[in-house]
Amino acid sequence: MAIVAVATRARWPRTRVEIAHVAVSAWLVHGAYLGGVFVALSGGMPAGTIAMLVGLQPLLTVLLARGWLGERIVPRQWAGLLLGLLGVWMVVRHRFDIAGSLQGLWPAGIALVGISVGALYQKRYCTHVDLRAGAVIQFGACALAFVPLVLVFEGAPVRWTAEFGFALAWSVIVLSVGAISLLYWLLRHGAASNVARLFYLVPPVTAVLAWLIFGESLGVTAVAGMVLIALGVALARPPAAR
Repeated sequence: MAIVAVATRARWPRTRVEIAHVAVSAWLVHGAYLGGVFVALSGGMPAGTIAMLVGLQPLLTVLLARGWLGERIVPRQWAGLLLGLLGVWMVVRHRFDIAGSLQGLWPAGIALVGISVGALYQKRYCTHVDLRAGAVIQFGACALAFVPLVLVFEGAPVRWTAEFGFALAWSVIVLSVGAISLLYWLLRHGAASNVARLFYLVPPVTAVLAWLIFGESLGVTAVAGMVLIALGVALARPPAAR
């Protein structure tokens, strides 16, 4: 990303305050959210459970946006958010297991808070920072935070298999660079609550891909949940400006 930023003549932040805001946003979104999800998975938390817990993000973001950014929430939006949450439960309910290992519960909670607060922090303080230069700063800030943790807690050597290489490349290029940059772009051009509702679409899209690629079952209840999610996302649109 540093090479891309320099080659494309990205505009770099001019003050230390701007750099600090970008770093804090990185520690919340890349660090707490993505890091929390991966740690929860490694701790044995089922993917469906994590999806359900992180699926609370639109509701939490709307509540925070109302108090922090003063965004107006109408009853139709509340109805849409609740319908979306119900739909998420219907999609992932067969993968939801809270009775097993709870080792991944606290990092999943950190991930939920990280993406909710991080999206609002990015919206509030970093909307004028060039996304290319911002990515360089964010990845550097997260490296400074995670390298000491790796040295202390990660004693096992990395096994450079083809599967690991593909997963790592996908996480870095598609998720950290592509998806997060798209999230930041959406936050610049819309209300935080409007962007947050799109997170409801993650479980049904994942379920459809798992059905297509891995042959996982996709029952009637899950399909009905997808319909509720689509309806909830439509209802949760913010009121048009007058």
